[in-house]
Amino acid sequence: MRITGLGHAGMFIETAGGSILCDPWVKPAFYGSWFPFPDNRPIDWEKYGKADFLYVSHRHRDHFDPWLLKTYVPKDIAVLLPDYPTDDLEQDLRGLGFENIVYTHAGEIIERGPLKMMVNPLRAPSDGPIGDSSLSVDDGTASILNQNDSHPLDLEKLLGFSKPDAYFMQTSGAIWWPMVYDLPQEAKQNFAHLKRDAQNKRAMYYIEKVGAEHVFPMAGPPMFLRDELFAYNGYGLNGDAIFTDQRQFLAHMAQQRPAQKGYEFLPGTVVEVNGNELSVTQTLYADEEIERIFGDKWTYLSEQRDARQAEIAEEEASRAAILPPDEMLAVLKDWWEPLLRRGRILREGVGGNVRFRIGELDMVVDFPKAKVRAYAGEECLYWYTIPADLVSTNIRDREIDWSNSIFLSMQFAVGRSGKFNEFLTTFLKCLSRDRIEYVENWYAEQSDVTEDVQLAEWVVQRRCPHLRADLTKTGKIEDGVLTCSLHDWKWDLTSGQCLTSNGHPIRAHHVGDAVSHEANAPAAV
Repeated sequence: MRITGLGHAGMFIETAGGSILCDPWVKPAFYGSWFPFPDNRPIDWEKYGKADFLYVSHRHRDHFDPWLLKTYVPKDIAVLLPDYPTDDLEQDLRGLGFENIVYTHAGEIIERGPLKMMVNPLRAPSDGPIGDSSLSVDDGTASILNQNDSHPLDLEKLLGFSKPDAYFMQTSGAIWWPMVYDLPQEAKQNFAHLKRDAQNKRAMYYIEKVGAEHVFPMAGPPMFLRDELFAYNGYGLNGDAIFTDQRQFLAHMAQQRPAQKGYEFLPGTVVEVNGNELSVTQTLYADEEIERIFGDKWTYLSEQRDARQAEIAEEEASRAAILPPDEMLAVLKDWWEPLLRRGRILREGVGGNVRFRIGELDMVVDFPKAKVRAYAGEECLYWYTIPADLVSTNIRDREIDWSNSIFLSMQFAVGRSGKFNEFLTTFLKCLSRDRIEYVENWYAEQSDVTEDVQLAEWVVQRRCPHLRADLTKTGKIEDGVLTCSLHDWKWDLTSGQCLTSNGHPIRAHHVGDAVSHEANAPAAV
C-alpha cells in the first residue's frame, strides 16, 4: 500500500484493490483565512484526481474544497459518503455533479476485491459540522487508519476492523479559542497554553489506544496569511495561539513515548507499507527546504503571505454587497426565529441574551423568548462583533453553519460572561430546520445516564455528560476533580458542577457517603 501526502488532511491511497482520494484541499478556506501548511499548490492535482474512490470526511472547508473537486476530480468517481444525520454533505457533492454515491454505514465493511474499507461516522452536535468520520483501509498487504479530525468514542468497534500498521491523525487545533476572545493578553497566553496541552493529551490518548507502530500527525496546522491574523500562526508571535505543527508534536511524542515511531507527513510525502515494513520518502520538497520551513518558520510564512495576497483579494471580491442594517435584521429575524421556537433545549441551554454587533447593526437574540430584535441595552451572556460583509455573504449563500464559515475564519471578536456555552455554538452551526430537529432529539436522548461506576474513591455516572464517553476509559480524578481526557472537560465531584461549560452537571458521590443530593443529578434538558 502506498499513501501520498497531499497537504493538511489530504492523502492519496493506492491499494491492491484501487485508489482513494481523501480530503483534498488547496484553495484558501473560511473567508480566505486558512491556507494549507506547507504550500501544496505544486502537487499534480490532475494525477491525483483520477482515483477510483473519493472520500470527504466532513464538510469543514479545509477538508471539502469545492473548487478542487470541480476542477480535477471526474464526476463518475465512486464517492464514499459517511452516514450522517442530515444530507448536507451529500447535497453539496451532488451539487458539484457527483452522482455515483456509495452509502456507507457505521461498522459496515465495503469490499472491492482485496480492498476492504470502513467509514466510521460520528454524529454528535459537536462533531465537525454535525458529523465527522474516519476511514479504515486494508488490502491484505497493510492496514491503515485515517482518523483526520474525528474523535471516536468507541475505539473497540473501530479497531475491530483490523489493527492499523500506520495511523494518520489530527494533533493540531481547529478552533477560534482563545485568539478572538475579549481577554487580557496574559489570560490569552495562559488559555492558549492549556489548550495546546489538552490537544496533546487527547492525541496521546488516541495514540496509546490505537497502538499502531507508525504514527503520522496531519490535518493541521493551517497558515494564516491575512495581515490581521498573521500573528496567530503556530503558537503565536505573542504566545497566544494554539496551532501545534507536525514537528512540534513529534518532539512532544518522543518525550512521552520514546519508543513510538513518528514521521512528518507533508505534501509529497510517500509512505510505502507492507505489513511490518515501512519506508518514507519525500517527492515534492528537498530536505533543505523542509528544514527551512520548520526551522525558520516565520520567514517561510512571511514569504507565503507576501506571495499570496492576490488569493485573499480574490476571495474578498467574491463576497456579497453589505445589506442595510434594517434589512439584515429583518432577514435574520425571519430566518432564526422559527428555528429558535423549534429549539427548546438549545434555548434553555443558552438561557439568556446574546448580542451581535454586525457593522452598523446592533441586535440581540433573546433565547428564552425566541426573539431577534434590535439591541436595547439588555444584559448579555455573549457579545459578538462580526464584519457586515461576512454576514451578508452568509445570508446570500444561506450558510447554515456559521462555525464552518465566519467563526473558523477568526475574522470576528467575541466576549462572554461566564463559561463556554456549548448550546450557543451548536445553535449557530444548526441554522436549518433539519439540523435543529436533529440536535434537539440528540440532546433529549442524552438524559439516559442511569448506570454508575466507581472511579478511585468516587461513584460517578458512567457516561460523560458532555458526549457520553465511557468514563471508565476516559476519566481521571485528582483532588476531587474529574477530567474526561477525550475533550479535557472537568467536573467538581463534590457539587457535581461542570467546570468547563454551563450546564452538563454530573451525578457523583464519595464512596461510603449517601447518594448525592438532587442538585448533583443531571439537569433535564
